[in-house]
Amino acid sequence: MTSRRDRKIVDAAKFSRMRYTRLRRRLPVRRRNITLVVAGFVVFGIIAIAPSTPGWAMRQFADVIADGTGVVREALRRDVADEALMGPARIIDGDTLEVRGSRVRLYGIDAPESAQRCRAGGRVWACGRAATRALARRIGSRPVACTERDRDPYGRVVAVCRVGGVDVNAWMVAAGWAFAYRKYSMQYVKDEMAAKAARRGVWRGDVVSPWDWRRVKRLVDAGTAVKRAGRCRIKGNISISRGGERIYHVPGGEFYDQTRINTSRGERWFCSEAEARAAGWRRARR
Repeated sequence: MTSRRDRKIVDAAKFSRMRYTRLRRRLPVRRRNITLVVAGFVVFGIIAIAPSTPGWAMRQFADVIADGTGVVREALRRDVADEALMGPARIIDGDTLEVRGSRVRLYGIDAPESAQRCRAGGRVWACGRAATRALARRIGSRPVACTERDRDPYGRVVAVCRVGGVDVNAWMVAAGWAFAYRKYSMQYVKDEMAAKAARRGVWRGDVVSPWDWRRVKRLVDAGTAVKRAGRCRIKGNISISRGGERIYHVPGGEFYDQTRINTSRGERWFCSEAEARAAGWRRARR
């Protein structure tokens, strides 16, 4: 027979467990505050309940304490990860940085690709390179502080980066050097609308969105690969079983017919053995 007081302790433990689950979901947004709150819950619980609680009820609460400790540990781990994304930045392109050896993709924005061209005043200009230069000028030699929001399919950190407390992602869009990437976030749509209305950056003339530009480029590249395959017969294969070794197969070779070329993995067709060797491939031994 359990007392009313003991039942309240167990109910409180169950409620606390639910509370910790909610806190764990909110970790990416407010990690530091949650760390302090959970630590306070843990300490208060030990002080207030431990001295007068029966063993079975204390075990219930101990489980909650363990959950809380895990939340604190996870929050601290994430805090350390955040701190690791602070320092000088190397600019890769208009929406990608390298901070302390880690590639960082700017969250919620998409800048013109480095090879992309735009048109303004009847002239074609390198808007992709201009976007890269704009980001480089904005950051300069100052350190950046990046807060991770996600990871992309390539494992890169996707983050909001700040310089001197100013959101660099927002600045790139507001200055007209990047698009709001609506597929992933609506956070910078108003900045884009303002830049477009003022004809800033790429909006001074005709511009294709980076995602459409990439799609068209993939189609063109695929068409080029098909045409090349029609007249170039040497197969440049990348062997997975051999740790990514690049091996080319000539017509009549033992494995030529069964080798399939997948250009999306970097494999390609060659018109001559000299071309294949110059590109870093070696001839198949059979």
